[in-house]
Amino acid sequence: MKKFLLTGACAVTIAASAGSAMAENIGVSMALFDDNFLTVLRNGMQEHAATLEGVTLQVDDAQNDVGKQLNQIENFVAAGVDAIIVNPVDTDATAAMTAAAQNAGIPLVFVNRQPANLDSLPPNQAFVASDEKESGTLETQEVCRLLKEQGKTEAKAVVLMGELSNQAARMRTQDIKDVIATPDCSFITIAQEQTANWSRTQGADLMSNWLSAGTEFDAVISNNDEMAIGAIQALKASGRDMGSVIVGGIDATQDALAAMKAGDLDVTVFQDAAGQGKGAVDTALKLARGETAEQRVFVPFQLVTPANVDEFLSKN
Repeated sequence: MKKFLLTGACAVTIAASAGSAMAENIGVSMALFDDNFLTVLRNGMQEHAATLEGVTLQVDDAQNDVGKQLNQIENFVAAGVDAIIVNPVDTDATAAMTAAAQNAGIPLVFVNRQPANLDSLPPNQAFVASDEKESGTLETQEVCRLLKEQGKTEAKAVVLMGELSNQAARMRTQDIKDVIATPDCSFITIAQEQTANWSRTQGADLMSNWLSAGTEFDAVISNNDEMAIGAIQALKASGRDMGSVIVGGIDATQDALAAMKAGDLDVTVFQDAAGQGKGAVDTALKLARGETAEQRVFVPFQLVTPANVDEFLSKN
């Protein structure tokens, strides 16, 4: 996969240099600017585009409003952009986005969040992300291993879910359940599972509620790092010994890596936000130029633990 992305980058750079007189404009609609992971994704797109002669990005913040995001796509169409990149607010609302771009004959690339209509995307549309089947699986398998390392033969876990309108949240939660259903990890039961909408604040509030209600658990399995960090804050505020609970997240953000270095976060999964951003720009340019492009580009997830955390400190 890395080879594909690097090759694509070289091809785009050469094409941009050869046709330096040709300016290409890509409209980008981000679900939300105020999110650590999505900020790295957005920066990855902008930094890569800055290395490509004649390529400019117009990046808009949908502010987690699907109606606003649809309006942004319609505005890009009206402006006659060469391609559109969308990080969807609601992955169940992507069919309308596909239709708007397709009707205008403008290539569209969904990035990071899997569109509900992935299997029916037209030839000039694509999806660049990481395979969510890997994310929650890697996280939960490591949580399971750590619990067994502690000698647990029975254990309870609480699950913090992302926005339920988001395919990644649903998939990561299903990954957790699939791992727990395996013979090796069937000693784990889910005590509680609720959404905290990817938010650190909501993760802290949800954990505080569980603690106040007397919910017993040995592990916290979160769909992302932000909610895991919120849960850690609530646990520490309550006086809980962090050595008595395993906490897992996903994304390997800088804040999460700092929490791991501090001994509070036990596992996360690196999602290459910058790599996804770069891949989205390269794919959008290929489609805009009528070149052959993969319709599904997956950037691999990687497990992060205290043993290898230093390798990831400079990545996201």
